[in-house]
Amino acid sequence: MKEVQGPTPAGTSRPYRSLQEALRAHRIDPSNHAFIAEITQTIGISSFIDRGRYIEAIRRGEGAALHIGRTYTNGFTEDERLVVGSTPLRLQPSEGRAPYFYVSHPSEFIPLTPPRAAKRTTTPRVSAPRAEKAPKPVEERDYGVCDVCFMVKTPSGGCGCD
Repeated sequence: MKEVQGPTPAGTSRPYRSLQEALRAHRIDPSNHAFIAEITQTIGISSFIDRGRYIEAIRRGEGAALHIGRTYTNGFTEDERLVVGSTPLRLQPSEGRAPYFYVSHPSEFIPLTPPRAAKRTTTPRVSAPRAEKAPKPVEERDYGVCDVCFMVKTPSGGCGCD
């Protein structure tokens, strides 16, 4: 193969057969795959090479190679205008690779908290609040009166004269 290759920090570089293979190998978030594919089609890329921490995408024409990382794609010039879908991308100046610019991947803008589940359309069951039971008043019971001594009988039916 006559592909442009350069050293990686480990000293090894290997070309990828496709962008999808490179993205899977670098474990780039699947939500970014379509975005990165659109960028590489717009720019025109001839090959993808493993560079350790990033994927190097060699341009077909003139210009610097793109560095595709997990959260960014770097290597654009200030005057390049990229449109993905119908949205022009905002290029930001690169700190480590001046004078080039980079763009953040869409996964960087997704909220970290998962979306809440949809609320139920039916009314949830709610038990009625329990009313406190009022203590029953002790009723006076009539056990009867003894026929002999006229005393009130005890609950067992006896009296004092027995």
